[in-house]
Amino acid sequence: MVTDVEWAAFLPAAVLLAATPGANQLLALRNGLRHGPRAAVGASLGRFAAFALMVGAVAAGLGALLTASEVAFTLVKWGGVAYLVWLGARTVATAGRPADGERRGDRAGDADPGSRTGGTDPQGRTPSVSARRLARQEFVVAAANPKALILFTVFLPQFLTRDAAHVALPLCALGAAYIAVEFCCACGYAALGGRLKALGITRRVRRRLDAATGYAMLGLAGWLATGTGTGDRRAPFARHETTGIEVWPTDAVS
Repeated sequence: MVTDVEWAAFLPAAVLLAATPGANQLLALRNGLRHGPRAAVGASLGRFAAFALMVGAVAAGLGALLTASEVAFTLVKWGGVAYLVWLGARTVATAGRPADGERRGDRAGDADPGSRTGGTDPQGRTPSVSARRLARQEFVVAAANPKALILFTVFLPQFLTRDAAHVALPLCALGAAYIAVEFCCACGYAALGGRLKALGITRRVRRRLDAATGYAMLGLAGWLATGTGTGDRRAPFARHETTGIEVWPTDAVS
């Protein structure tokens, strides 16, 4: 039952985790800057589809099996690293290649306000990008991120009461609540990107922001590759009495 959840402890922790910049939130910011907040929010649905699958797997007990398997966890980890490296390098490379006429547009920006379009082409049109492609990017980044799997496998069970008779429904409720919190934060990142676009920043500034996003993704890939944040997953755990799922032995475990 949903009453078997420590909501007062869960919600602040969920907000803190969801608001922390990560690969998907950086994508939402970048998509909001390049394509507008509506497109960025729509693309984030791909992320939440991946999260919903993870929540279902955790509720079915598959998440604990995956994180307990060294081979499976390593495959997920290095798949996520490889995709973040590819996406980050591609973003940096794209930011370093101004389109034809951008240099002239930037030089004329002070004299011609119409050239300070940020996300438009030289004719003033917004480049068309498939919404499905943006959503697929969000899905792959979320699905290939082992930290997301650990979040749902290790983080959620901490907020179940010890005497919970049934765990599938409470875990699904926790997962749905976390997805809702993350959606609100994604909207915030998308709105920030849209606001930067609406301010009419020059293409040069937009390219620098794209490059910063790309370098941040590369940094996250390096963080995952070196094991920082994932290598401690086998630290001593406390085992939840009802679920049998290993959770961090913190005060949040009731």
